[in-house]
Amino acid sequence: MTAVAEITFEVPDGQFWVLVGPSGCGKSTILRIIAGLDRATSGTVWIGEQVVNHVPARQRDVAMVFQNYALYPHMTVAENLGFGLQMRGVDPQTRRKQVEAVADALNLSALLDRKPRQLSGGQQQRVALGRAIVRQPQVFLLDEPLSNLDAQLRDDTRAELKQLHQRLGVTTIYVTHDQVEAMTLADQIVVLDRGRIQQISDPQTLYNQPANQMVATFLGSPPMNILPATYKQGEFRVGQHSVPCPDRLRLLLQTLPNLDSVHLGIRPEHVHIVPAAEAAHLNAEAIVVEPLGRESLVRARWLGSAVTPVLTLHAAPQQLVRPGDRLFLQFDLDQLHVFDPASGKTLGYP
Repeated sequence: MTAVAEITFEVPDGQFWVLVGPSGCGKSTILRIIAGLDRATSGTVWIGEQVVNHVPARQRDVAMVFQNYALYPHMTVAENLGFGLQMRGVDPQTRRKQVEAVADALNLSALLDRKPRQLSGGQQQRVALGRAIVRQPQVFLLDEPLSNLDAQLRDDTRAELKQLHQRLGVTTIYVTHDQVEAMTLADQIVVLDRGRIQQISDPQTLYNQPANQMVATFLGSPPMNILPATYKQGEFRVGQHSVPCPDRLRLLLQTLPNLDSVHLGIRPEHVHIVPAAEAAHLNAEAIVVEPLGRESLVRARWLGSAVTPVLTLHAAPQQLVRPGDRLFLQFDLDQLHVFDPASGKTLGYP
């Protein structure tokens, strides 16, 4: 069984890259191959100017932080931070200075005499990061390091991690299944699915110009709406409804004469409730309304289709929507995406 296939990418020195994708897509396997914990059956792994395929993990100049913090329970924070340096024969005075510098950077100075059991989850995570940082490696490898933290602590630690990278500038490869972490942390994101790269780009480009339907629906919370449609004579038919085709898509679809069925993609923030049916592209019925304070998240069943698919949209606070309400929905036509139903590829993707 092949875990990953035809994976090629190069992380420029000092950048923060994130590998993201659903469970089982191969992202942790790639990280373990870079670290030397798993062996690549083909291809070449470079760290700096060195090919490291046959270099043992302990001799690769990398530091890895796992989902499980793996702190030594019988050691203090200071001893945990300095253990790697001790194993490398660094003298005690130099070791102490480096540990104190890292502890100060991570707000751990007041905790140096504590044992791991006396720390919160966020503090333990910072110790695990500090143990990697104090080694001053060429590359940091982080495998879902925040997944054991609660939501608020995860947000706080994520912000600390980003500030830390900005200060240290060490090349970092970070694995997560959380697309919010990927979007907020990364210089570049590698989107993976079933062991293959789907797209590599910066967060905003991935969000606005997905290469395929998988990328479009994986990135974004809530995800992009996908509507089965047909295309004929300059318009899309969505169930019994007609959606005008914008000029940029019409010119593209004219070059694909055999294309009939398509999938339309539209993000929730580009679906708007309008007061009159004449201005609407779709009629729907609200089924779930989730108030979020500054807006409400509305899940609606669009009418006029035998399969009655559900789509998601945002409603402004002044738009009082209740389950069962009839909604007239209008799309930002310039924000429509069109996918090939067979391949999932975005039509017209550069």
